[in-house]
Amino acid sequence: MASINKNYQKLGGIYLFSEIAKRTKVFLEKNPGIEIMKLGIGNTTEALVPAVVIGLMEGVKKLSDVKTYTGYGDEQGNLNLRQTLSDWYKKREVSLLPEEIFISDGAKSDAANISSIFEDGSVVAVTDPVYPVYLDANIIAGKKIVFLGANEKNNFVPEIPKVKVDLIFICSPNNPTGAVFSKNQLKGFVDYALKNKSVIIFDAAYSEYISNQDLPRSIYEVEGATKCAIEIQSFSKSAGFTGVRLGWTIVPKDLGLFNGIWNRRQTTMFNGASNIAQEGGLAVLSKEGQKQTKDQISYYMENARSIKKTMENLGLKTFGGENAPYIWVKCPNGLSSWDFFDKLLKDCHVVSTPGSGFGKMGEGYIRLSAFGHRENVNKAVESISRNLKL
Repeated sequence: MASINKNYQKLGGIYLFSEIAKRTKVFLEKNPGIEIMKLGIGNTTEALVPAVVIGLMEGVKKLSDVKTYTGYGDEQGNLNLRQTLSDWYKKREVSLLPEEIFISDGAKSDAANISSIFEDGSVVAVTDPVYPVYLDANIIAGKKIVFLGANEKNNFVPEIPKVKVDLIFICSPNNPTGAVFSKNQLKGFVDYALKNKSVIIFDAAYSEYISNQDLPRSIYEVEGATKCAIEIQSFSKSAGFTGVRLGWTIVPKDLGLFNGIWNRRQTTMFNGASNIAQEGGLAVLSKEGQKQTKDQISYYMENARSIKKTMENLGLKTFGGENAPYIWVKCPNGLSSWDFFDKLLKDCHVVSTPGSGFGKMGEGYIRLSAFGHRENVNKAVESISRNLKL
């Protein structure tokens, strides 16, 4: 008789964003006609920039003509796109071969799937607070979990593991805390990984939000990282591809067998990213595409500055919001994450994200997102300034 994978029963019972939606719905049912302003889920809101739209339309046009129509492409991704990404990294003094870059349908999928190429009994270190997919995917895969606590004392940049682990998941800029690793802090993890023969899974999906040139956007800016790190990237947050779906994972040849194993995994279980989306990716990397998407990132970061300033003006302690689109706010007066969520919803009609949904160390904090239309963000911060009584 077939039976379920019992590891699913080890997952948390309530998915964070489902509970947020439920509480918001109940509030609206009791208070019809009230306008809700959302500073919660990290989903981009602005339209795709013109250069990218042209690229996507070009992809559709090619498929509409038998002379340029393409069916299945390379599972690793369009070679032209991989070469263009290699050139993009080279401008940042990071040397990568096209065959080390694997195009996918987004960072989340790869972050969940990457563990499959490592042994079942692997010990996996994840930070706490943590982006849920790192934890849940490894629980489902039956991996052993070690938590690296991130808190105010270490500015939400976790310490290097104190025990031997096989895999280390790092997200910088971090979701949910907005913390960004310095080059020296990343070097500490690289040195640890090299010494212990561990592999770092580095999620750089928010790297384009880094404005401080002293902070690394890729782990490969650290010497030795190609021998111990896999980097996951995405166009979702840098170019508004949350619905288009396009990302990539870098598995350096310096990692030995892992490059070939990931290639084997992808060619077996993945038929390649959308041809249309990949044309859009090439447009993102064009000169005009880079200019326009950077302007859009600046738009979101202006939202972040406004949200951060508003919370600090009320005497609340904040983290992030300077090189990341998330503002991590400490709950006032000892309120729990869900209590502060309810207070913001009831008093200010603003939806946030409770930090407890990201792990035990997230309790006592909320996450606010800069992904929103300027008009709505302005309404939200004005309501918080006017109505939040501490």
